[in-house]
Amino acid sequence: MQKVFIERKYRGSVHLPDTHEAKYIFGRVKQAYANHEPLGVHLLFSQKKLTQLQQYQKGGAQEELRHLEFYIALGKLLSFNTDDARQLKNSIELITDTAHANFNISKRMTLVNKHKPGKSYNHYLFWDIENFSSIASIFNDVIEPYNIPDAHIYLAANPDSLYLKKREWEANLYDYGKTLHSFNFIKCAHGKDVADDVLLESFKRLNLRNSSIVILTFDRELKERFQQACHKSNNLFMMKG
Repeated sequence: MQKVFIERKYRGSVHLPDTHEAKYIFGRVKQAYANHEPLGVHLLFSQKKLTQLQQYQKGGAQEELRHLEFYIALGKLLSFNTDDARQLKNSIELITDTAHANFNISKRMTLVNKHKPGKSYNHYLFWDIENFSSIASIFNDVIEPYNIPDAHIYLAANPDSLYLKKREWEANLYDYGKTLHSFNFIKCAHGKDVADDVLLESFKRLNLRNSSIVILTFDRELKERFQQACHKSNNLFMMKG
């Protein structure tokens, strides 16, 4: 922990990242604060760097995120506004998340029940959120491109994951004006009533025809069960592997 003194007065302690840049930022922020200069992300990054951070950075800009977290912690300690830093941090995390998801989801989503998609009139998504919890990527790479309405999205989570992750999921869904209950959300029970099986049962009950259907599951056996339950008139999309 790094003790923070401003004009010889002890203000508290913060975790200082072990980088040369963090030490420079620490000194620069303290100086600006003591001199009543404008505070903001311009103290952390040059304009060129700020522009670069609007695009995906190799390595996920992890060092820059640590510096932003440090700056935000300083703001909390010294009671100055860090809204611009929080917005930049959220932006970097969203860009990074989406870039990784483009590789993992968009490039791996495959039509599994036929060689070419047939004509479809409706689109559906069956989503195990605890295994595919990247909200931004699901919207950007699945929901929006397939134009899937809320009423056609079936979402399930096991109770332990729901307890641990609900606030995070709701916070990320808020960016899209949604909550878990904007969809057909199913809270599973303990034991055999797991999210994947619940989604399969919902899929069977709908008895869909001439629809495009996206299934988000990692379970190979369950993928086979979805294929067996899927009518040949549908287009069934799943992740490779």
